[in-house]
Amino acid sequence: MPIQPDNPEPAHHDVDSMLSRKFGKEVANYFSGSPLNRLGFLRADHNFLSQAIKHASTSFLLCNELQPLVQPNAKPGKGKLQYVKYDDVKPIIGDDPFELSEEDLIQSYDSTKYIPQVIFLGIDEKAKGALSYQGKNLYTGAPYFAVDVTPREHVKAECEKLIQRLKSEHGYDFGKGRVMDIDPSDAAIYAEARQLLDWNARNPYCAACGHKTFSVNAGFKRTCPPTDKAAAAAAEGGSHDRPPCVTRTGISNLCFPRTDPTVIMAVVSSDGTKILLGRQKRWPPYWYSTLAGFAEPAESIEEAVRREVYEEAGILVGRVVIHSTQPWPYPANLMIGAIGQAIPTGETIDLGNDPELDDAKWFSFDEVREALRVGTSGLGEDAGPGYKEGGLRLPPSTAIANQLMMAVANGFASGESKM
Repeated sequence: MPIQPDNPEPAHHDVDSMLSRKFGKEVANYFSGSPLNRLGFLRADHNFLSQAIKHASTSFLLCNELQPLVQPNAKPGKGKLQYVKYDDVKPIIGDDPFELSEEDLIQSYDSTKYIPQVIFLGIDEKAKGALSYQGKNLYTGAPYFAVDVTPREHVKAECEKLIQRLKSEHGYDFGKGRVMDIDPSDAAIYAEARQLLDWNARNPYCAACGHKTFSVNAGFKRTCPPTDKAAAAAAEGGSHDRPPCVTRTGISNLCFPRTDPTVIMAVVSSDGTKILLGRQKRWPPYWYSTLAGFAEPAESIEEAVRREVYEEAGILVGRVVIHSTQPWPYPANLMIGAIGQAIPTGETIDLGNDPELDDAKWFSFDEVREALRVGTSGLGEDAGPGYKEGGLRLPPSTAIANQLMMAVANGFASGESKM
């Protein structure tokens, strides 16, 4: 099988817990397990951010068209992000984008000025020689930021210059496609950066009034400013007040990052011997996975699992339990992994409700175990050397679908270990 990155360790996995004794070890999926403390309560503290962005221990993750800067010539499954320092990004972001408070920045807002997107990702509390900041408590760690260096607007030349220098002097380049081949800690940091950079880029206008919005809270919120200096200039010295906007009243006065809850489920037969898997037409031959779909408004996770399985495969699901979750930054999903069991009178597959699947089948646990052993790979990759043509193929270990199938085949539903 193609070599895949390791999955992260769950938090505090070595600490005894009554929950672990009852429900088993927590499962952490790829793109989770960030080593950073996000310190969300300091995102509006411009004094902290101002110190953090210029500190010697600070690392900057550069993204070009949402692709991260990576180290060259990495071994399969061992890729690493490449971080840069303040002096590298200073010509792009300016001396200090957090010099002023959010209130002052909003008051001086000018919609004609392009501001390169900077995201505060958190601090690595294990780093040495790190920043110490006295807020309500003392916070110590090496800060991490993400910076959009996509060449555009007035920083186009500086972005191109930096990108070219990093390539010519160090051989660094930006990732291609879905980046799924890097160290799990780096993957979690990149997932946070990508999702927030993408969300900010997709939401330049207010959904209520249509005017341009402004990124605040270190990239985690967007606001519709009440004034705009560009409007005053257009009116030749007139008022720079914007028209009233409902987002500036009440408590819903900010736009928050989008996260789409998505259910993904391993469905077990009523007798506990088979797993329901489906495939889409665009997938390679013999490649199957667990069913998945978006949760809808006013719907519980359990209800979403039952609805999606019925719509896609005609199967009626009874009991549903949550197994684990996975952030999926393409573009903004939270995969909520569940395991459900079909009811005895609802196991007949019917693809006539929803044309999404090309096929769905019940596979025995033994078939799934063998495929997990020799037949896992990404969609664009070949199966491993032990795979025999015509056998079942499954997603790689970096996909939550793989972890759900592994759990079921390993006795999660029955409590009897089979592997």
